[in-house]
Amino acid sequence: MTSDRPWHITPLRAEHCLGLAECHIGCWREAYRGLVPDHVLDAFDVDRRAEQWERIRAATRAPDAVLVALVDAVVVGFTGIRAIDEPTAVAERELNAMYVRAAWYGTGLAHDLIREVLDARRNTSLWVFEENPRAQAFYRKYGFELDGGRRAERFSPSIEVRMLRPTDPTPAR
Repeated sequence: MTSDRPWHITPLRAEHCLGLAECHIGCWREAYRGLVPDHVLDAFDVDRRAEQWERIRAATRAPDAVLVALVDAVVVGFTGIRAIDEPTAVAERELNAMYVRAAWYGTGLAHDLIREVLDARRNTSLWVFEENPRAQAFYRKYGFELDGGRRAERFSPSIEVRMLRPTDPTPAR
């Protein structure tokens, strides 16, 4: 991150949970209108989501599993990654959150967030809406490719497709 950027990225702390909930719900409403039914998007509750983020934060053993991007004290983006310890897993880790408020699209914020969580030594998977070519194109820039996995999204009739980023075969120098 360069000093001319107005944001800084930090691990999720208790004082960020309410702002993270506002950001999370705002991002869903900005990015998924038309993909997720309006009644689902409109039903999200900030206080309830903040409580969920606090439970996630308290239960997470890895201090950098959820990172937030702050401008002053306002959460404007976040990312989350988790280790996968399942015998049928296609990757060691899953990128399970990558969101930036629409006002910050194209600023480099998403680039900074994803670079903070990707590790060339570990393969990583993620799920993305099939009907979201913008997100798929973004992930392709970081080495993710569709691998044929498909599932129904939990909150809507939409289909999600899995993308996989293999381990970088080039050793780090």
